Amino acid sequence: MAKRALERIKKGDTVVVLAGKNKGRQGQVLRTVSKKNRVFVERVNMIKRHQKPTQTSQGGIIEKEASIHASNIAPVCPKCNKGVRIGYKIHEDGKKVRVCRKCGEELDK
Repeated sequence: MAKRALERIKKGDTVVVLAGKNKGRQGQVLRTVSKKNRVFVERVNMIKRHQKPTQTSQGGIIEKEASIHASNIAPVCPKCNKGVRIGYKIHEDGKKVRVCRKCGEELDK
């Protein structure tokens, strides 16, 4: 069985958008929704919501990030500086790390 796209992406990763209206934009992953295979990326796919005032927050039109499907983003390799596919390598101590398929650079620091 093929791996789901979200299994290769973690919170805090820098990613690039591959498809949609925000194609080419980069940002950090804020959170992931594993059941729906979606991610929230910082300052990407912004939407406006009308919010009623409450005792703790002021009302008005707020802007926030909407989710993007995980198959439409790719992690950015720090060495290549572009979106790459992910491979895995196991160290001698048994630790499994993500690596760039192009240059072999480790993405887990």
